[in-house]
Amino acid sequence: MTDLLRDKVVVVSGVGPGLGRSIAIRCAAAGADVVLAARTESRLAEVAKEVDALGRRAVTVPTDITDDASAANLTESALKAFGRVDALVNNAFAIPPIMDLADVDLADVRAGFETNVLAALRLTRLFTPSLAESGGSVVMINSAVLRHSRRTFGAYKMAKASLLALAQSLASELGPRGIRVNSVAPGYIWADSLKWYFAYLAKERGVPPEQVYAETAETIDLRRLPEPDEIADTVVFLASSLARCVTGQCLDVNAGEYHH
Repeated sequence: MTDLLRDKVVVVSGVGPGLGRSIAIRCAAAGADVVLAARTESRLAEVAKEVDALGRRAVTVPTDITDDASAANLTESALKAFGRVDALVNNAFAIPPIMDLADVDLADVRAGFETNVLAALRLTRLFTPSLAESGGSVVMINSAVLRHSRRTFGAYKMAKASLLALAQSLASELGPRGIRVNSVAPGYIWADSLKWYFAYLAKERGVPPEQVYAETAETIDLRRLPEPDEIADTVVFLASSLARCVTGQCLDVNAGEYHH
C-alpha cells in the first residue's frame, strides 16, 4: 500500500470521523498528500494531524459543497497548495428521510439530491481541468442501497441510483480526456455510528450488542461487517495506477451481503 499513491494529491469531501477519515488516512498511508473538505473545521484539523503523523501533507478547507462559491474555493485552495490534483473522492452525503415515498416531503428529497448528486457533479466539474492534466480519477462513494428496495429507503435509493448514473455518464464523457470515474458501494460500515445503533437495538431487546452483530453478520457471506479501512483501501485501489484501465464501474464492498 505504501507506494500506490506516491506523491499524488487526493481531494476528499465529506471528511468525518468514519469513512471520510479512513479514506484520507489510507490515501496518506499509500503516499498521497490530501486536501480535506467538510463543513466542520475542527474535524478536519483532527484528521490533518493524523495525516501529518504519516509524513504526508494535509490541507484543510472548510467547505459547503452545495454552495458554488464554497466549492470553487475548495478547487482554488487545492491548486494553490499543490499545483495539481490526481484524484477526487466524492464522499460527502446526506441521508434523505427514511420513510415511504408516498408520504415523504418532496423538499426533503430535493435536499438529499443536492448533497448526494448535484454536489458531486459540481465538484467533479470544477476539478475536471486539473484531473485532465494529471490523467486522474474520480471515485464516487455510493451505497448498498443500490442493491435492495426495502421499504422506507426509497428516497435514499433514488439519490444513490442517480449518483451511479452520474458516475457512469461522466466516465463516458471524461474518458477521452484521460479521466477515470468509478464508484464504491459499501454495505454496513462497522464504525461508531453503527456501533451506537447496534447498542441501541441491543438495549431495546435486552440482549448484548454482540448478539445483534452476530445476527446481522449471519446473513453475510464472510460472516462479518466491513470496517472503514477496508472500504477506504478499495478507494485507494481505484485511484491508483493499478486500476488504470478501470472506469465506469461500481465495486461493491459488503463482505458478500449482496452479489452484483
